[in-house]
This record gives sequence, structure tokens and C-alpha cells, in this order.
Amino acid sequence: MQQATHTNVSGNAVLAMHAVTPAAAPAPAISIIGAQQNELLRALSREELVSLFAHLELVPLTAGKHLFDFGDKMEYAFFPTNAIVSLQYVTEDGGATEIAVVGREGVVGVSMYETERANCSAVVQSAGYGYRIKSAVLREAFFSGGALAQQLMRHTSALFAQLAQTVAGVRHGSIEQRLCRWLLERLDRSTSNELKVTQEMIANMLGVRRESITCSAGKLQEEGLIEYRRGTVTVLDRSGMERRAGGCYVPA
Repeated sequence: MQQATHTNVSGNAVLAMHAVTPAAAPAPAISIIGAQQNELLRALSREELVSLFAHLELVPLTAGKHLFDFGDKMEYAFFPTNAIVSLQYVTEDGGATEIAVVGREGVVGVSMYETERANCSAVVQSAGYGYRIKSAVLREAFFSGGALAQQLMRHTSALFAQLAQTVAGVRHGSIEQRLCRWLLERLDRSTSNELKVTQEMIANMLGVRRESITCSAGKLQEEGLIEYRRGTVTVLDRSGMERRAGGCYVPA
């Protein structure tokens, strides 16, 4: 696992986590069942999903890939199946801080009107696959009502809640609590309790000094909550992590 810095079209640096390449795992089936690996799509009625499926395209989401950057017109929305996407706010000085994360529970890149521009950057943090759909098609389906509209609104509400938790954590949470939350959010979207990530990458995403993450990770390891080896964090006690995170964490 390596950390890389990518430069977007505005010249700003956006951080991404190099993870296992999609080739290391089989692609989901290009089928209704494959699409249902995304929980939002699985929540639709079969009739609604069949109608939408004609417009879905299975695509590899490689680590570090920019699905869109701040200010971009969002041509596609993406429904991850086993990838994790980091939503990042890029400051004027080029720094990037994570504001939310999306995995198989949701969708990235929804635009409700044709001229809408992205208000953040979306970078694939853990490689995998996802289904993409043209934004115009998704908008039309949304305004037709039904379960899709309800699920998209529910997901948008969940993203706002996640953003609120991020802000509250920065304001009131300790670095240990924020670290626990960050790791738990990855576990929620992963099939393993082992996360390939560097301390430097976590520090950049949380907007803190690397030494602070080193110290906090050391304390969590001493308490038996995690095991940290270079480039790998294994969560040993999820319940303990949740208790330590306190109000900073809300399950996906």
C-alpha cells in the first residue's frame, strides 16, 4: 500500500490510497445480481432495477482514479460494488481533506440539474468495481419518482449526516476518536478487518500531523484494539473501537 499525490485539473494536489488493483479480485457479474452488490441498487424493486440496468455500465475503479474534481461537470454517477471512494475538499493552497467516504452502500456524483458542478473531488481510495450511469439518465429516473428517488434522497441525507459527524469530530473529538472513526468507516465498506493504509495518508485525510497518528495508533495497539504493521492496520476489537470513537462515529 502506497500513498500517491495526484494533481487535478486545477493544479491542486489530491491524495489517494494505492490499494489492491481490481485484477486481484474477480469483477462482479454484469447482471442484475451483480448490480445488487451495491446496496442502494439492491433496495430497488426488480422492475425498477431492470429498467435502470439497461443504462448501467460496469467499470473498474482503480486506486487514485479521479471520478471528478471540484468544479467539474459530473457526466456520470457511480454505484460502487466493492470499491471505496473518498470525497475530498481541496483548499486554495492545494491541500486535501476528506469530508466523506462512499462504498457499496451508496452512489457518487449525483447531479440534480444539468449545469450543476461538483463541490468536491471524488477519488477512488480502495480499488474495485462499480456501475456507472449517465447523469442525465439518472436525473430523469429520479424525477420519475419511485423507490430510486427515495433511496437517492436517503443517501444524500446520510452524506450530510456523515459530513456533520466529520465537522463535529474536528471541533470536539480527540485525534484518537477521529482515527477510530476513520478506520471504522473503512471497515463498514470492506469485507476484511485488515486495512492497507499508511499513517501519513491517514494524517493527511484527517488534517493532522503524522506524529499525532503514530501516537494515537500506538495507544490503540497497546489497548488491544488494533494491530499495526507498516502499511497495514488490523482491527482486533471493533466494539472497543466503536466505544472509543464515541459520538464521532455513526455506522454506514
